[in-house]
Formats: sequence, C-alpha cells, structure tokens
Amino acid sequence: MQKRKIPLRKCVVTQEMKPKQEMIRVVRSPEGIVSVDPTGKKAGRGTYLTKTVEVINLAKQRNVLGKQLQANVDPSVYEDLINLVGNES
Repeated sequence: MQKRKIPLRKCVVTQEMKPKQEMIRVVRSPEGIVSVDPTGKKAGRGTYLTKTVEVINLAKQRNVLGKQLQANVDPSVYEDLINLVGNES
C-alpha cells in the first residue's frame, strides 16, 4: 500500500516548509478583503503562517501579510490569528 503524500506549505515569515495541518492560511478575497481561512478552502490569494504566537507577532511587525497579499491588513486579522492559535494550544 502506498503512503499518502503530505501536502507541504511554506511559512512566509520563517520560510520553513511544514505540513499544511501545522499552518494557518490567510486569504485576500477577489474583493480585496483579508481574512483568516481556518478551512483552507476560501477563494482568493492565500498565504501561510506557522501556528505560533511568535510568528504571528513577527508577521505583524514586519507587515509580511500586507506585502505578500498586496493589500492592507486590518489589525483585527492578527487578533483573529492569535485567538485561533490560542484555542488550539
């Protein structure tokens, strides 16, 4: 029996390749709205972050999400990310 391939994604802050389940997807919709995508299936331009508070804070300091998604990122998106990571710990 063949082993299933584990999908890997790259964190835009740490540049590490990790399994998709260990990442959080942030997406910019076609309308330009940036939001957290816990299911990983929303339509739009997506980028991935490692599920740690330190990485999320670094992304906020460096404005990594704004650069990657080419959009203004509302501070509430970072709050949503921290709440999501805090709930899973």
